[in-house]
Amino acid sequence: MSDTLPVLVLSTCPDQTSADAIALALVEEGLAACVTRIPGARSTYRWQGRIEHATEVQLLIKTRVTISGALIKRLTELHPYELPEVVVVEPRDVSEPYMRWVNEQTPDR
Repeated sequence: MSDTLPVLVLSTCPDQTSADAIALALVEEGLAACVTRIPGARSTYRWQGRIEHATEVQLLIKTRVTISGALIKRLTELHPYELPEVVVVEPRDVSEPYMRWVNEQTPDR
């Protein structure tokens, strides 16, 4: 396996229970090397013509660019929202040891 760049996938969940379940599934299934959960995020957004406010759990999902499509598919299947946030952020620079670790945790599919 050659090392491929890690990417950061951003998503939010409505509560800690769904965030924990998604994080565990993605790591157990080898789709993510790590999922950081940040509770207490406040979101303001327009949904179905109304301004909404919600307290959410921000997910920072670390994976490889080559399997991000499979991760997005699985995240969407697991997610309780009708329209989950899924944003892939590509890095400018990544340390070599961290890149190797992410690659080791997320095998080729």
